[in-house]
Amino acid sequence: MESAHDADVRDLEKFGYKQELRRALGVYSSFAVAFSYISPSTGIFTLFILGISLAGGFFWWSWPIVVIGQLIIGLNFAEVSSHFPVAGSVYQWTKYLSNRTYSWFTGWIYLFAGVLTVAAVVATVPLVLIPLINNVFGTTIPTDLDTERNVAALVLLSTTLLSIFGVRLVALVNNTGVVFEILGMVVFALILVIIYHHQSLSVFTDTSYLGSGFNNQAGTFLAAMFMSLFVIYGFDTASTLAEETKNPRREAPRAVIAAIVGAAIIGAIFLFAVVIAVPGDMSKFVSDINAGKDPFPLVTIIQSNFPGWASNVYLLVVFAAIYVCCLAIQTSTIRLAFGMARDGKLPLGHAWNRVHPTLHTPIGTCIVVGVLAGLPLVYYAGAGLIAIGATGMIYLSYILGNIAILLARLKGWPKDSAPFKLGSWGVLVNILGLAWGVAMEINFLWPRNAAVGGQNPPLSALPNVTIPDFLTNIPIYEFTLALIIIVGFVYWFFAQRNAPASAPVAAAEARA
Repeated sequence: MESAHDADVRDLEKFGYKQELRRALGVYSSFAVAFSYISPSTGIFTLFILGISLAGGFFWWSWPIVVIGQLIIGLNFAEVSSHFPVAGSVYQWTKYLSNRTYSWFTGWIYLFAGVLTVAAVVATVPLVLIPLINNVFGTTIPTDLDTERNVAALVLLSTTLLSIFGVRLVALVNNTGVVFEILGMVVFALILVIIYHHQSLSVFTDTSYLGSGFNNQAGTFLAAMFMSLFVIYGFDTASTLAEETKNPRREAPRAVIAAIVGAAIIGAIFLFAVVIAVPGDMSKFVSDINAGKDPFPLVTIIQSNFPGWASNVYLLVVFAAIYVCCLAIQTSTIRLAFGMARDGKLPLGHAWNRVHPTLHTPIGTCIVVGVLAGLPLVYYAGAGLIAIGATGMIYLSYILGNIAILLARLKGWPKDSAPFKLGSWGVLVNILGLAWGVAMEINFLWPRNAAVGGQNPPLSALPNVTIPDFLTNIPIYEFTLALIIIVGFVYWFFAQRNAPASAPVAAAEARA
């Protein structure tokens, strides 16, 4: 009788691939990696200052809006992941449902979105680690950009090494970290709501921070929404690790949806609690942030309410959550690069994409992704700026994926049954997800000045970079996106345009 593992291996062979990665993830581990990628603790800690400084307590409402939009996309992706349990998520889906050129550009953009996300999260670690070390050991480590960058580089080195030593180790760290994150956020939230509630419920309906006039208010709220947008993505990680998951056709879709729902509930509770627990007058709290007097408002809320030891426990929980978040994102990005390089779609991939026979990990790919993620630290201007650029790239990748899926649906896909299916709702869910993604991408592309947070400032805002005058006023996100697309187009034109289809690609096209 065929074992479950043998069935998974045989299923993978249908797509033209042999089992090289270790298939060791169960349903909880698959959920944990996807949840760690989303990581409410990480995103909230990184950009809480942005949301509350722009919109006060009213920015809480951005959370349920983003949750609904991303859950729609998650439902669409869950169905696709049930049909194509192969490493690479959006890249693989577009390859099977569209064509090789379209999938290559989608994968190329998504690869660098992942790289930027790794950089953004490792840059978040110093924001919590430095205050924690100073509190516990009485040190005075500075919080300047150079120190943050150096700490981030050390964190990136450690996560790269962990990625090299296998998915079991990554799963162990992630599984433990998720437990601490969930328990920590819920426990601290309940204590804040029950014991340390200083604000009334009216702070959640106070729109005075948004300015006057509908246009100003809408624009400011959309900018404040960036925190929520940065948190709730990466749920497709469960499908990216499909080749290392047991029974991935059934378990990956479950993990995708469970990760979104779990993060949505825990994040909503925690955000509600910390807004209610803002010490003193909310207006003064917000004005101090905008005046640069409080660079870590979330830490201020915790330290103002809890005794020192409890504050340090909170910082420790957040540090663990951010660290495993970085590990999950890096693991996901490595698997995407592995999937593309295995198909012959990345420069010199045949040289650095070999799976180690004992560790069952692509060591060279781990190193390449680690080095690429370190590049944004050279021109480091803060974690928030990298985070916004990374999020915009991710949403663009999701848009490209949704377009390919929708066009395939209109041509009659899916024809085969799968454990997770939307049935007749598929096209409507797909259209709603695409509309949501396009609207948010416009939000990311919108240049903003300092009056509304400066989330997409001109290129001249970067330190340590010399640029020609005609480039100085180009927004950073647009410049980054254009650079990645131009470099990608040049490589595609000379190396991929007339490249023969590899065996796995030919198999994919035969099944499309």
